[in-house]
Amino acid sequence: MRRLRGGLVTAAAITALLAGACGTDARPGAERPAERTEVSGPRISVSYNGGILVLDRDTLEPVGDLKLPGFLRLNPAGDQRHLLISTSEGFRVLDTGVEVQGHGDHNHWFAGEPALTPVSYPAPHPGHVVRHAGKVALFSDGAGTVQVLDPKSITAGPPGQPTYTAAAPHHGVAVPLPDGSLFVSVGTEGGRTGAQVVDADGTVIAASEDCPDLHGEATTADGTVLAGCTDGVLLWQDGEFVKIDSPDGYGRIGNQAGSPRSDVVLGDYKVDPEAELEEPTRVSLIDTTARKLRLVELGTSYSFRSLGRGPDGEALVLGTDGRLHVIDPDTGKITDRIEITRPWREPRQWQDPRPTLLVEGNTAWVTEPATSTVHVVYLPEGKVVDSVELPEVPNEIAGVGAEGH
Repeated sequence: MRRLRGGLVTAAAITALLAGACGTDARPGAERPAERTEVSGPRISVSYNGGILVLDRDTLEPVGDLKLPGFLRLNPAGDQRHLLISTSEGFRVLDTGVEVQGHGDHNHWFAGEPALTPVSYPAPHPGHVVRHAGKVALFSDGAGTVQVLDPKSITAGPPGQPTYTAAAPHHGVAVPLPDGSLFVSVGTEGGRTGAQVVDADGTVIAASEDCPDLHGEATTADGTVLAGCTDGVLLWQDGEFVKIDSPDGYGRIGNQAGSPRSDVVLGDYKVDPEAELEEPTRVSLIDTTARKLRLVELGTSYSFRSLGRGPDGEALVLGTDGRLHVIDPDTGKITDRIEITRPWREPRQWQDPRPTLLVEGNTAWVTEPATSTVHVVYLPEGKVVDSVELPEVPNEIAGVGAEGH
């Protein structure tokens, strides 16, 4: 591994500032905990062709290289420790090896060995994993089943019967709601048509068929759930479905990023139903309170792995021009463009590596497969503070998800 710019001190100092301080009780007679290595936060993981690298948060030094064949997708479990790995057979639980201990207003993290656990959740054609309302929902595209789990019990294994089974298998999505109900897509193998909200017994509370090719999901600060359609977005808000139309007859929003600090959702925006690979240059900002949709021209294209949200709800888009575009979600104004990677082109196969954005708190991590590099961006200052070359070509990158998301 080779450090390219910035430095270990800079990256470590930033995470230390974010983590806060909590000293050891040195009073005479005070109990001293067993010696363990304390780290500044959860680990970061990247997939590559043949496995997963688990990285130290500060140095990006690999602390684990876990071999696993096939195309792998990385899904945070939401407990600050585990990932759910989408494999050909289902969701495999990966332990990043960092134990979190809560101390009221802050946490401590203690390092251990990362490992692929023997725990898995069988799912033909595993699909979307969604964290919301303190739960995590696993959707099986091949079976049309949903398993809703408590992240704190993720290593317990399958509970038995699925939480919900759709009328027909499809490439779907499910979002757990605070009252125990479930927002879930409706469709068949031929496509999605809309969504339902079902209670804990599977009884339909409400339904909408007004979302052709429903895809993706996001939630907002006020608890609104949003899914994309080929002609706008569908909201579940205040106990009812609400449709917001695109300004174009075909204006597809298939990938979204929400923020707990904002009621505006960031989405992609595509207008060519015949394109084999559309390279959009506009993104959508959906104001779920005003129920309006705004388009923002970036002047560069981006991919489905380009969307993120900053610590104050800023809309972030990683462009093929190599810059991270920072957008005020309320005005649509581009407030900054941070130089990060070389210019790049989106590959035609969606599984192929391309620069990918991960954001947690004040920090963004950006992969650059062309140089096998991960760049660290300190968002409040709008600059790259570290760049580290990895021993493998990174594909997906993921954290482990904030507890209680």
